[in-house]
Amino acid sequence: MANQCEQLVRLLRDEGVEAELVCTNASYRPAWAGRLPFLRAGFRLLPYLLRLWQAAGRAQVMHVLANSGWSWHLCAAPALLIARLRGTPVIINYRGGNADAFFASAPRHVLRMLAGASLRVTPSKFLFRVFSRYGLSAEVVPNIIDLSRFVPGRARMFGDAPHLVVTRNLEPIYDIPTAIRAFARIRDGFRCARLTIAGTGPELSRLEALVADLGLQTAVSFTGRIANADIPALYASADCLLNPSTVDNMPVSILEAFASGVPVVSTCAGGIPDLVEQGVSGLLVPVGDHATMATEALRVLRDAGLAAALRQAGLEQAHTYAWPRVRRQWLDAYRRVAAERRES
Repeated sequence: MANQCEQLVRLLRDEGVEAELVCTNASYRPAWAGRLPFLRAGFRLLPYLLRLWQAAGRAQVMHVLANSGWSWHLCAAPALLIARLRGTPVIINYRGGNADAFFASAPRHVLRMLAGASLRVTPSKFLFRVFSRYGLSAEVVPNIIDLSRFVPGRARMFGDAPHLVVTRNLEPIYDIPTAIRAFARIRDGFRCARLTIAGTGPELSRLEALVADLGLQTAVSFTGRIANADIPALYASADCLLNPSTVDNMPVSILEAFASGVPVVSTCAGGIPDLVEQGVSGLLVPVGDHATMATEALRVLRDAGLAAALRQAGLEQAHTYAWPRVRRQWLDAYRRVAAERRES
């Protein structure tokens, strides 16, 4: 979500649109507040609310990127309340892959707040269907891939040393252990294979222990967070992307792999089957099934014709989500919602 937010703001500003960004994770001021458990939340929340109040008074439209759980209650809900108090029309851009479970268990006011927005936007047909089940209308505006940043190279001749990558944070919902266990089986066929896991999160120590248990310390590297500017270089060095997530919507990591010409092997969680056409633009496996993930990745690595076909289909699909196309949808949404304020 942060990646898409940063990219959208940059692209809008390049178009001459005046876009003001209010971050939920701004740096702590003073810096020492970040070392205070529990209290640090207040040091971040209060400045966030103040900046929201000020920005809402200046904006013609508020674009709120929203997720499920505590992220909704602490970040999105306050933005909607402030927008209402300031009389600013709001677009809720809901992006939580766990939306169905959240809506089913959330207090009733959550759905009322969603219904009260000027416009609800989801990045995928998957979330569009979830919203419909709860009586909420929505429009689909997909995630953006900036094709100027990702340049597909020629297929690499990797011999017995293919490079596989996982570009998800180290959170339980992304099930990185499944990718690691799949990689252990891939190493049986390619003894010099490497796996790079790019992301941060609370599961790091557990994952490092699993890598050690499987004897993969020399083959698996954890890079931590990679800056957006450096992500294209990682994909350029990759021969296959593994996406093991258990909950998902429209993962940008898969779009980036498509745009980079990297074949994708992913679970079929959430909205991924709407994004990845099985056997055409990628290979899909059941959630949590490391054996099948390994089998499908080995197919890609051993069959140059299959890899080339997946690569070409992915590249073609990436153009569907390029900025020139998505741009028209966002600008139209902003104009329609801003017109509501002028008419009221």
